[in-house]
Amino acid sequence: MLRPKVPTMPTPARLGSPPVAVEPAAVEQYPPVPAPAPSRPTARLTPGTALALVGGGTAVVLVVGTVLISMLLAVTVTAASVAVCALVVRSLVSTQHRR
Repeated sequence: MLRPKVPTMPTPARLGSPPVAVEPAAVEQYPPVPAPAPSRPTARLTPGTALALVGGGTAVVLVVGTVLISMLLAVTVTAASVAVCALVVRSLVSTQHRR
């Protein structure tokens, strides 16, 4: 009941001569195709462009650093204010229980 059934080979629709083995044709070998030459020249780095790249990279690093530091400062200020609020609420609750 739980055994898999192996499919049987279907019979051909019409009876004819058995298939004839065909020998593969001779494989023709062609010489390798050379790679095409690049259509545009490679970019050369002049001192001006190198200086512009260094300046741009420095500006990006400074901007990203400023954003990350400001986010860290915002998290620090928020955590400190929440801690102060928690102390105030705790003090108010404890003085209410003493009275």
